[in-house]
Amino acid sequence: MKNLILLPLLCLFFTHSSAQQLPRWNTENDNNNTTTDWLLNNKSAKAEIYQSHNGKDIILYNGLVKRSFRIAPDVACIDYKNLINGQQLLRAVKPEAMVNINGKDYYVGGLYGQTENAYLLPQWIESFKKGDSVFNYVSYNIDDIKLILDWKTDFWTANKQAPTGKVLSFKYQSSLNELKGIDVYVRYELYDGIPLINKSVEIKNNTTGSVTINRVINEILAVVEEESAVVGKPEQMKKPAGIYIETNYAYNNSMQYPLSDQTTHWKIDKSYTSQVNYDFNTPCLLEVYPEKVSDVTLLPNETFKSVRTNELLMDSYDRERRGLAIKKMYRTIAPWTTSNPIFMHLVSKDDKQVYTAIDQCAATGYEALILSFGSNLNIEENTTENHNRWKAIADYAHSKGVKIGGYTLFSSRTIAPETDVISAETGKPGGAFFGNAPCFASEWGQKYYQAIIDFFKNTGFDILEMDGPYPGDVCASTTHPGHKGLDDSQWAQMNMQKSLFHWMNENGVYVNAPDWYFLDGANKIALGYREVNFALSREQQRILNRQNIFDGTWDKTPSMGWGFVPLTAYHGGKSDAVLEPLNDHLKDYEALMLQYYGAGIQACYRGPRLYDTEETKQTVIGVIDWYKKYRDILNADIIHLRRADGRDWDGILHADPNLKERGFVMLYNPNKEKITRTIKLPLYYTGLTDNATISEKDSSPRNYKLNRDFSADLTFSIEPDSYTWFVIRE
Repeated sequence: MKNLILLPLLCLFFTHSSAQQLPRWNTENDNNNTTTDWLLNNKSAKAEIYQSHNGKDIILYNGLVKRSFRIAPDVACIDYKNLINGQQLLRAVKPEAMVNINGKDYYVGGLYGQTENAYLLPQWIESFKKGDSVFNYVSYNIDDIKLILDWKTDFWTANKQAPTGKVLSFKYQSSLNELKGIDVYVRYELYDGIPLINKSVEIKNNTTGSVTINRVINEILAVVEEESAVVGKPEQMKKPAGIYIETNYAYNNSMQYPLSDQTTHWKIDKSYTSQVNYDFNTPCLLEVYPEKVSDVTLLPNETFKSVRTNELLMDSYDRERRGLAIKKMYRTIAPWTTSNPIFMHLVSKDDKQVYTAIDQCAATGYEALILSFGSNLNIEENTTENHNRWKAIADYAHSKGVKIGGYTLFSSRTIAPETDVISAETGKPGGAFFGNAPCFASEWGQKYYQAIIDFFKNTGFDILEMDGPYPGDVCASTTHPGHKGLDDSQWAQMNMQKSLFHWMNENGVYVNAPDWYFLDGANKIALGYREVNFALSREQQRILNRQNIFDGTWDKTPSMGWGFVPLTAYHGGKSDAVLEPLNDHLKDYEALMLQYYGAGIQACYRGPRLYDTEETKQTVIGVIDWYKKYRDILNADIIHLRRADGRDWDGILHADPNLKERGFVMLYNPNKEKITRTIKLPLYYTGLTDNATISEKDSSPRNYKLNRDFSADLTFSIEPDSYTWFVIRE
């Protein structure tokens, strides 16, 4: 028995009549008979859009998920089914969206008349009616999925393929005089190969005057509850686990999406009167919208675009499998997150040190150099002299085959009273996420935005490392040119930040940014760590780093997170914490590199150089050559074996059923004596079913017969305070 088991896209809307030809639905598709796990082989899961034989329903289907809409007398979702485990997510019909225009709430689509909200029977739908004073269905359009970004890259990337699938767009209009000339479009994007649907709303102002957009709820779903609790408050009760929600409106530097999420709201449904909870407090009504967005002016011929809601259906409570599904979503809909260049974090005092570091990168196989914070680079200096100086350095780096990037700080600093975020409570600067911060929509913020773009245009730099990207601060200023006041300040600043990252991606620039902008062009975020821990001893850092790797890869691919290796003193680190002189601490230097590269994770090797002696140089070259040899499998998703605790072995397994190397195991012994252990190595996600060949450190391979749970009994020995690794093939 099986376990219970998002690319931001943008298409123009075209108004077509509902007579658009669609293939007819085959009811046999309701039961997914495939025995193939989509996480191992998803090639047959092709997105298609069908019409029911009676012409009343339009159906999204890819063999993994099915979502159906009744289109007469109005549009309503009447079926939302996980075909992997047969689970029905929907318990009741709701409107397709809600928009607030000029201070009034209006529902979009929806059918009314359902009295029992615990479940929905198909025969009830015929009696449902459309509502009054809402946006009603006009027509639909079918298109192919397109990337939201015209993404370009020259960096090593695991997946350079854009996602494929189908887009269904419904057009709505209202008969109310005050809404004449306003069109609402609700779009559903179904992907090939993954149980994922993206939903968004657009509002087009075809009138001759401006309108005000306030709250836009782009998804309203009456979902089957996760638990039936007689008593309890919504915040105490479990939320539905069969659907994972992620939008492109997230921030707060948490390094995890659930803590960065600003749009997912699980609410109670008072119309669900047969629920078990006495006070009707069951959290089973999903609404998706940003909390702090209103008073957005929409000028004539302009279009308002809502957040983009990715709905990934889950077929398991298993943490590993759920994480693999989320990572598959990123690899599919945001392929730029699979770029993973090998880079150094340079701390330089002058240009000479920059040239030396470029030469060392070229000599050791490093692919990129990032001038770290505290270096002699100022991206904000928007002058010809500054640009020409750094263009010469970039040209030199490129002549050596090395990409180059630089650091800039936006938030967590103060600029000036007329520029900084203004608190709504005090009317003065302060109260921002980091205490003080500039407002991106201030005059200074607009110049800062342009200075960054001008720098990259004029210098040819390849990497932007933007620390403290816009973290969601609201600003009560009424004099900043980029927003009107408090209510639209977050929306305006968020769109500026997204626009900047879009521009970078579309111009081949890689983006490091410690906040959750993955779905709008960010390539990498911090793995998750406490900076002051890098002032601890090297021995402690090795253990803590492996814990960070283990914890930071449940929902992120290896390429999505960076770690940290302080070559020089950091946060007050003493001699037992730093690696300089490198040759004096070569074992620790090599160990730290191996555990990061062995996890497929780039660390910020922060210091003035990569090597100080020929021996150190050869050690670095050896590690980089090893990483490049196994780069594909080392960038595969991680299966978590045992978390480091300093007491016994710990390790991870990379798995990819589509590679020649199906798996790669990294194992560590933190003890002061040699250990020998036998473990059950879980090989299910390698796609191997009966046998596996496993070789230790490129030695002669041994054949292993897999157990019925697709595991192999692996015995290994590791020397004191050391490591070993294994390659798994068919």
